[in-house]
Amino acid sequence: MILDGHLSAAIAAAAHALRGGALLGLPTETVYGLAADASSDRAVAQIFAAKGRPSDHPLIVHVADASGIAHFASAVPVFAQALVDAFWPGPLTLILPRRAGVARAATGGQDSVGLRCPAHPVAHAVLRACAADGDSAALGGPPVWGVAAPSANRFGRVSPTTAAHVQSEFGAALLVLDGGACRVGIESTIVDCTRGVPVLLRPGAITRAQIEAACGLRLLSKEELSAHTPRAPGTLLAHYAPSAPVRLMDAATLQAALDALDASATAAPTLAVYARTPLHSRAAQVALHTMPDDANATAAELFAMLRRFDDQGARDIWIEMPPGTPDWEGVRDRLQRAAAASA
Repeated sequence: MILDGHLSAAIAAAAHALRGGALLGLPTETVYGLAADASSDRAVAQIFAAKGRPSDHPLIVHVADASGIAHFASAVPVFAQALVDAFWPGPLTLILPRRAGVARAATGGQDSVGLRCPAHPVAHAVLRACAADGDSAALGGPPVWGVAAPSANRFGRVSPTTAAHVQSEFGAALLVLDGGACRVGIESTIVDCTRGVPVLLRPGAITRAQIEAACGLRLLSKEELSAHTPRAPGTLLAHYAPSAPVRLMDAATLQAALDALDASATAAPTLAVYARTPLHSRAAQVALHTMPDDANATAAELFAMLRRFDDQGARDIWIEMPPGTPDWEGVRDRLQRAAAASA
């Protein structure tokens, strides 16, 4: 069921569901999450079961504000605090040492925890309501310090950026809070803060340059350190995949591949093409779609486009490789993982 009526009533119903141990489709500025009380192993187990996700694959814990860090993390390095001050609320997840005895199931049994404070006003209101003291009876359970909320889709598939996407994944039985289309459109940047220096585990809308400017340290790649890297969401080689296989090509290769298609075929379009460069094809089976020139605009529509191609019955998806510039890193990462799932 999608909650899209009076906002205050919908937020109260969402908080009631979470405090009662249920699952919730939660809007954030990145993608919609499948949310549950991060401190309840039973509630978190429902996330893994619904998604078909391995139970040792950690979830990001969302908190109402920076004060929630102390409940889940045992330490916050100075550079990590600088990142909190610069980017929270926002699309940045920090991996911190986990406080003993909390969120073990949500962290996949690791001694670290990924924390984020979302910037979406609806998500923020739900988290504040969940954590509020004094009204536990009305909201259906004790205060919730944070909610575990991976993307609200089946494991490895395309992340949802609208309430309808979530409903199509899990059906009408799941309570979904409709917060509109997600503004950012790809998952948060993840920075590991457990090794004395910031380490990028997953790129996103917040860039390397922005992170380095905020904390005053060079952002390392996980490959630069030989020490154990904590498992983190969205870092599998193959991920974010639509049903149709994805192939990435530069513009020249893409146009040559289109030229090689049989222009005399009369079948309905079965090949979706997504590119910034103007392309042409006389083949009836080809549907051309324009990718924005701006990285943020592309990120905002990327997952919705991949879902659209599946809905339109595309049997193959050809995509122009994004530029190699820093602002496109998050989009490149998602597309490379989607293509790897097709290999």
